[in-house]
Amino acid sequence: MMLLIGEFLVKLRGVSGALGFGFLFLYFATYLSPANLLIASAFYLLAIALLIIDGKILNDGTLSVIGVILMLFIVGSVTSSWLTGLYGVIGVILGIMCSFLFLKVFPKRNMWDKITLFDRLTKEAGYNSMNESYQELIHQKGIAVTDLRPTGTIKIGEREYSAISNGKWVGSGEKIVVTHADGTKIMVDVVEG
Repeated sequence: MMLLIGEFLVKLRGVSGALGFGFLFLYFATYLSPANLLIASAFYLLAIALLIIDGKILNDGTLSVIGVILMLFIVGSVTSSWLTGLYGVIGVILGIMCSFLFLKVFPKRNMWDKITLFDRLTKEAGYNSMNESYQELIHQKGIAVTDLRPTGTIKIGEREYSAISNGKWVGSGEKIVVTHADGTKIMVDVVEG
């Protein structure tokens, strides 16, 4: 299983996938008659096809989950004993987890990159939720244009801004001071006196 799933994660030119499927075919051959061996192998190939279709076309993970569940079911159900089947299922799960070790050694395959956002929304990349001009308003005084209960409009200099009071009712015309600017939010308090 480690070799088979490793083929999906890294570029191994099919060698790992062929070895992995060969070992699984040997596992099935141990427990099944030739007719049932072909049926189990066909269902296992269907599960692998679901992984490929999801990675290449859909990219939402649904078919991959169905494929992995189908793999677990097939490996667990081909044995004559439930305990041996459980060992097989545990082996599949451990194999899937160990296949991620291939990412440390071999070049990564970009199969599921469409569903993952790798870009970071940093200030250096031009993303910023903070309105820079709001930082300059901290400690400046102005006047409440509308009642702040707790949100409303304030005026500092010649510009009007949407602001929030610190949980207090601020009447229209009262003098205010900006105490905090966070993102797109301006916090104000009443100027005493």
